[in-house]
Formats: sequence, structure tokens, C-alpha cells
Amino acid sequence: MVLVLNANAFLPPAMTKNGEEQDLQKCLTLIESQLGWGSSANWTNYDFEKLSDTFHEKTGVRLSGTTLKRIWGKLKYDSAPTLTTLNALARFAGYEDWRMFRQRQEKLFTQTEINLPAEVPAPVFTKSRNRFYWLLALVPLLLAGYALFSIKAADNELEPKLFSFKADKIITEGVPNSVVFQYDAKAARTDSVFIVQTWDIRRKTLVPKDKNYHSSIYYYPGFFNAKLIVDKQIVKTQDLWITTDGWLSLAEDEPSPIYFKKEDCVKNDVLEVNEGILKNYNLSLHPKAPRVRLFNQRDMGDLMSDNFVFETTVKNNFAQGANACQPMQVLIQCKDDIIIIPLAAKACVGDLSLAFCGSYLTSKAADLSKFGADLTQWTKLRIETVNKKAGIYVNGEKAYSLDFENQPTGIVGVQIRFNGTGAVKDTWFENKGKVTRL
Repeated sequence: MVLVLNANAFLPPAMTKNGEEQDLQKCLTLIESQLGWGSSANWTNYDFEKLSDTFHEKTGVRLSGTTLKRIWGKLKYDSAPTLTTLNALARFAGYEDWRMFRQRQEKLFTQTEINLPAEVPAPVFTKSRNRFYWLLALVPLLLAGYALFSIKAADNELEPKLFSFKADKIITEGVPNSVVFQYDAKAARTDSVFIVQTWDIRRKTLVPKDKNYHSSIYYYPGFFNAKLIVDKQIVKTQDLWITTDGWLSLAEDEPSPIYFKKEDCVKNDVLEVNEGILKNYNLSLHPKAPRVRLFNQRDMGDLMSDNFVFETTVKNNFAQGANACQPMQVLIQCKDDIIIIPLAAKACVGDLSLAFCGSYLTSKAADLSKFGADLTQWTKLRIETVNKKAGIYVNGEKAYSLDFENQPTGIVGVQIRFNGTGAVKDTWFENKGKVTRL
């Protein structure tokens, strides 16, 4: 009788084929080394939430903290990660996609195998039965140690109900907008108490644990998930929605953006930022055109990301100097997700990226050539989603279709980005026969 303890027995069935589970472990190890946070065995809830935000920033893919815990074996995982998730992990590790990562691992394995010396037969032990029972006796001890470690880790976690956290806007709508955060963190074990205003967990502010208020200014509209972090654990979150009164146009600048007057930009149902407006604000198109952003953040009712029709018509009529490629992005902003559709001059489709509710594509690995257009002319973009299946059309021609992974979430607004001068018109959503015009 021989007892074999096989690590693959604890992996999802779909991951035990052709060495893919070994490559996944290599990828996770590589990510851990790049992060420099130490062994994942010691990671807390805070670390996985932080990793979720870091993933979204680096790859455009939103993997929840729960999903990441499952991938790292902290929670039970009954099925293998999807290809979208594996592609995101590979991109985070520095590879184009999961296929390229696996091919690289196979190449390294082949090179190592070639250089290995001839296999030496394993020695035969005459007292194999005693050795077997000795190893078998260790199993309960290992399991008990793991259980004690798990109990200790659970004991170190803070109880969220001991804390409170809320956010109040000073004005109902518009930007800039000050927000007062009210919190109670007296139950913190240390002075490590932070407030994170947005999804970017790096932009955290240390606050006194014996105080109750912290104020800040939001210069851009959007739907934000603020967090109260205590002793490296996210104990409370608070949704914060900064809306606009119709369309808002601005140019990015530091420390705060430059807001354009609505009456200067909106004429005959067209929102346009032209060269004359830029000159009025002392903004020049040369040597580098300013980054212009158009926002429309508002209550869309029950409009969800899995079933909707969206259409808009845009233009970026500045194609000189550093803006020869006329890069544009049309964003549909959701409560817990993002859709980013790229547009560019036809000659520049070799460097585009598309994000769609957990799916992330680049022109390095996908044909995004139909997102090229003559953007000096009006260009119509249309998106249709039915049960998480999306079709994207540019000037009436299908540019791409995909199935996206993430769970449906509410749509809260639109953002359009370009450099220099541009315009937008005829923007609307439709869901179940109801049309919402922006």
C-alpha cells in the first residue's frame, strides 16, 4: 500500500490538465515577487482589496478581492479561472496574454530539461513500511498547525461593526465639490487609520483615530468607492457619486482642472471645444495639445451594463503635431465597472486598448483596426449588449464583438477624452424601449 499526496487533488478539475495549474502557480509567484508584499500566506483582506485596485489600474480588468482570494487559494474555488482572468494575470506579470506566458514557461522547461544530467534511480529503502507510517503520522500535525494558523489569522481581523464611515457632499451636484467624511475608528489597535477617496488605494490619507472628521475636494465627476482602512484592513466602504448638471467640459491641469463655461461650449445641441475657447483660457494646441474631457454624470434609472443600447457621434478635428493619431476614448462609467472604447486615425490602429466590463484587449493581440476612422468628420459609435454579449459599431460597421465576464452593474455616466479640439452630439441610451438622451 502506497500513500501519494498529490497537490493537484486540491485544484479545480479543469486546471489539472496539461500542466496549466503549474503555470498558474508560477504566474502567481511571479506576481508576488513583483509586488514585494511578502508571502501571500500572510496577506490580509486589505492586501487583496489593494491588489484588486492595482490590477484594475495596470490592466483595465477589475478582479474582485473575493476572486483574487479564490485564485490564491484562500477561498474554495469550484471551477477554473476563466481565460479572461488568466489573461489579466499574465498581463499583470508582464506578458501579452496567458498563451504567451505558457509558451514562455514551456520554452524555459525545455531548455532546463535539455541541460539536466541523466536521471539517477532513487535509492530503495528496506524499512519503507516504517518510513510510510512516520510520514502518515505527520499529516494530522500539519493539518492541526494549519488550523491553528487560520484561527490566529481570523482572530487578528477587526470586526467591521466596531467602526462607522459615511460621506456627505457639500453641494448636491457639480465640481469642484467638497466632501466631509465622518468616521469612528476608536477601536483601531494602532494609529494606522486611512481614508481612501477613490478606487486608487495608493491615494490614501492618514487620519487620527481619535478624531471623527476629514474633508477633501473632488475636482472630477464620477462614481467613487471610498474606504476606511484600519490596521491594513478595509473595515468600511462608502459609495460617493459626484454628478454633473448636463454636460461638463474641462481641460486637465494641476493642481486642478480648467473648467469651460457651458454657454461657451453648448450650441444647437452640440457640445464643442474649439480653438477659440482654448485661446480664451490661454491654452495652446502647440507644442502639445491639452487633454480635454467631457462628462455627463446623472441618474440613469435602472440602466444596467448587461442589456443596453448606446449611441453617440463624436469628432476630434485637430490632427497636427503630437496629435497626428487623434486618439479618442469613449467611456461608459458604471458603479463597479468601466467600458472604454478607443478611436483613432486609421493609420494609428496598431496601438489601441479596449476595456469592457472585465474583458481587456489590445491591438497587439486582437484586430482592433475597425476602430480607425477619419475623426476630422463626425464619427458614429454604437454599442449593443444583450445578456452580456456586446457588439460595437463604428459608422455602421461592426468593429468588434465579445462576451464579457463581470457581473452586471448600474450605468452612471459617459466620459469622452481627446486632445485639443473636439465635439460630441446625439448621445443616448436605450433599455427596454426607454430612451435616455444626454
